[in-house]
Formats: sequence, C-alpha cells, structure tokens
Amino acid sequence: MKSSSDRILTTHTGSLPRSKTLSALLVKREQRKPYDENALRTEIDRNLDLVVARQRECGVDIGNDGETPRVGFSTYTTERIAGFGGESRRKPTLDTIKFPGFADFMARQIGVSDELARVWNAPQAVGKLEYDQSLSEAKSESAAFKASLKRTGSKFTEDFMTAATPGIVSTTMLLAPNNPAYKNDAEYVMGIANELKKEYEYIVGEGYILQLDAPDLAMERVIMFGDQPLKSFLDRVALHVDAINVAIADIPPEKVRLHVCWGNWNGPHQDDVDVADLLPILYGAKVGALSIPLGNPRHEHETEVFKKLPLPNDMLLIPGVIDVTTNYLEHPEVVANRICAAVAAVGARERVIAGTDCGFGTFASYEFIAEDVVWAKLKALSDGAKLATERLWGKA
Repeated sequence: MKSSSDRILTTHTGSLPRSKTLSALLVKREQRKPYDENALRTEIDRNLDLVVARQRECGVDIGNDGETPRVGFSTYTTERIAGFGGESRRKPTLDTIKFPGFADFMARQIGVSDELARVWNAPQAVGKLEYDQSLSEAKSESAAFKASLKRTGSKFTEDFMTAATPGIVSTTMLLAPNNPAYKNDAEYVMGIANELKKEYEYIVGEGYILQLDAPDLAMERVIMFGDQPLKSFLDRVALHVDAINVAIADIPPEKVRLHVCWGNWNGPHQDDVDVADLLPILYGAKVGALSIPLGNPRHEHETEVFKKLPLPNDMLLIPGVIDVTTNYLEHPEVVANRICAAVAAVGARERVIAGTDCGFGTFASYEFIAEDVVWAKLKALSDGAKLATERLWGKA
C-alpha cells in the first residue's frame, strides 16, 4: 500500500454513481427477471469509462472501478456464492424507531418499488455456502476495470478493489433458522470467511489493494444489536475481526485496508457506538490501513480519540473528510482542516490518506447524492488535500 512522504494522497470508499439504465439492469439481474445481457455489458463498460475518467479528472490518487458491475456493496456476494435463497428480515435501525417522522421521510425518499435493490430483504443462507470455483464474476470485474483503464488512458497511483467481509454478509444475509450446514452464527461467520478468502486472494493476486467493507463493525450496534447490551455487540465485533483475519491469513497486511462505518444514511445516528469502544478491537485486524468516517457532524469530533488510542505502528489512517450523506459541498479549507486534524491525531503526515466517509452508491437504485455533486465533492477532496499539503510540508 503506497503512502507519500511529500504530499497527502486521496482516495474514496468504493461505490460511485451508476446510470439509471445500469441500476435498472443490475436490479433485474439480482431479481432474476429477464434482461438483455449484451445491453448490461455495454452499459457496464460505458459507466466504467465515465467513473474511471472522472476520478482522475477530480484528482483521485488511489482509485477503483466504482463497484460499477455490482448491485450492492455486500449483496453482490449472493451472485457469486451458492447457498442463498428466501428472504432475510433485518431489524429496523434505532433511528427509525426513535424518530418515526424520520422513518416516514426516508420511506418517501426511497419509495416503494419492485425495481429497487434488495437491501433490508436480502436472501438468507439456506444451505452450505460455496463460492463459485471458477471465480467468473470476480475475473470479469477485474478484466473490465483493466480494459477501462486502457481505453481511457487513465492511471492511478494505486488501484484498489472492494470486497464484502464475513461480518457484513452474515448480518445482511441472515442465517436461516433451519439451515443444517451451520450450528450457529459463529460457525456461519467462519464459513463465510473461508469462502470469501478465495475472492480476497484473487483480488490481491490481480495487483489490487484489497479494501474490506465492514460497516457491521460499527453499524450493527443500531440494527442487529439495537436492543442488546454494548458488550454483546462488541463480542460480535471481535468475532467478525477474527473472521477477517482467517480470510486474509495468506495476504500481506500492507495489501489490505479495512473500511468501518456507522452506515451512510442521512439520519440522526444518535445511538452510534463511540469509536473509542471500537478501536481496541479494530486494531486486532491484520490490515495495513483503517478507513473510518470523520467528516460528518456525528463523528468528526472523534478524530481526537486517535491521540488517546494511537494507531498501531504499521497501520495507516484513511479518515473520511467528505460527508457522503448530504449534497452540501465541503469547502476545500474545511477538508484541509479535517485532514490536518487527523495528521495531528496520528502524529505523522506520512501515515494519513484523505478519503470519504463511505460510498456514494452503495446499492444500485439507492443513490441519494446528485451525480454532479459527487464529482464536485471528490474535486473538493483533492483541492483540500493540496491545501493540507501546503500546510503540512510548507509547499504547494
């Protein structure tokens, strides 16, 4: 994983805008409805070329494919792993329970349609999970990204590719009560780890930095564990980190970065777990960088926690300095302030890479930030990093 000794590098969390046409085709594929495969491939390539080129235009240093071919950052796994079926019934967030007016507002924003990706009603694990031995979807995604880089003439300082973690898969695609393959949730989580290990190793073998997406490590405090003691949630976090370590056991830590977040919905987030409760467990992950949201009104103050609970010496910090839940456009000076605060907390400018709080299009059909604002936010990220570089190194 590349860091810089002379400037602040920029990256983002993974998902970027998809066209309405692409989102509709991906949802049809997920729902196993008839769709035109040639049209889907064409739209994937067209969308890929756009997101690759726009990242470079906006000044993103460490880029990816925007998760363009995926229906969702976590639920894409149901198209690569056999053993899923039926429907999960996830608990509502504490936000929607405590603020019914907010729940109604969000329902109006999302709408009710059979043309939406499955987020709260994803499939269950109804049998033993088995990753496609041919790795066909992973191979197709990698090939499409590399072809787009070539077509657009784009080159990043480093390329990354995202993948769901055992924890987010287990808390989104719940274990069916009558599944004979797994005795309990812990066994299910480890079973997922052993299957996702194949995807992780393939991604790294293709030359990418592997980003593991694990919002469960913070977000599930207000969903699955919303009615349980904090200790119960933290015990589950520890299990999920153990599963991550099993899945990446044969990958060098410097090839892996871990994204943790509290969910990227535009809500109160009043019951979010404190980062101070999480860091001692997160530091046990054998990864080279931690990506965590610090650019939103609920968690920006927690940058200071990294002074009291310092990063492990061999770990970088990718602080989110751009809020992905609002169309409000950050001023570059604000971005620079957030970056410099993170550097002060870490104690070394070379160990900070500026990022975004979360993805901009984590599920097809659920984008809430206008596409042109997304690119403006990434440009503000780059401009803010330049200002921070001037402050931290005393040069443009």
